[in-house]
Amino acid sequence: MTATLSSAVPVTDSVPALALSGVDALYGESHVLHGVSFALRAGRVLALLGRNGAGKTTCLNSIVGFLAPRAGEIRLAGELVSRLAPEAIARKGVGFVPQGRRVFPSLTVREHLVVARRSRAGAAERWTIERVLALFPSLERRQRQQAGSLSGGEQQMLAIGRALMGNPRVLLMDEPSEGLAPVIVAELGRTIARLKDEGQSILLVEQNVNLALDLADDAVILNTGRVVFDGAATAVRGDHALISQHLGIS
Repeated sequence: MTATLSSAVPVTDSVPALALSGVDALYGESHVLHGVSFALRAGRVLALLGRNGAGKTTCLNSIVGFLAPRAGEIRLAGELVSRLAPEAIARKGVGFVPQGRRVFPSLTVREHLVVARRSRAGAAERWTIERVLALFPSLERRQRQQAGSLSGGEQQMLAIGRALMGNPRVLLMDEPSEGLAPVIVAELGRTIARLKDEGQSILLVEQNVNLALDLADDAVILNTGRVVFDGAATAVRGDHALISQHLGIS
């Protein structure tokens, strides 16, 4: 069964879908992000890259409101959201696919989607339970099954579907390919590419650099919490010195 996807948020060059400006973030006395600035343009995929500990997940946690920035601004479609609670940021249109999937083992697939269903004020409900299940046929066959009994790949699909049920303006994905078999990673890549083709704005944190660069229009590289590259994804792929120095790949 094939999903028919509707149009997403219109692309605009004047107002980014998501913009960080001079963001500092700390865990206690540990200063993790140092003046981080970048913008995700509407309808594009931006890969946020860096070694382990570079600050990528901290950046996502700051965007979704789990960690309040100590300085700087985070704006969603031009609206300041960096001082809002996580649930308010979600209602504004930020969907989050967390690292490790974090599904509820005792809830069924369908129950996950029902609980996550949310519409933004004034926005069309682009994602319904039926459309998510159509996008992931294996979930459709297992919709009455408890999430704890699913394979890792199916749990990742469920985590993505759950985030889509919020009808997000921006979708954040934290290491979606982690721990998945190559054939499932390829399927995941096709799903992300399909969402991109339909205009979904995506911020992708991914250790699989080849996957990330294949999907991304733009890339930002963090090193010790600072932006060391911000530009086209194709420029990263062609810069072997940059990849070796900041991503640790020879």
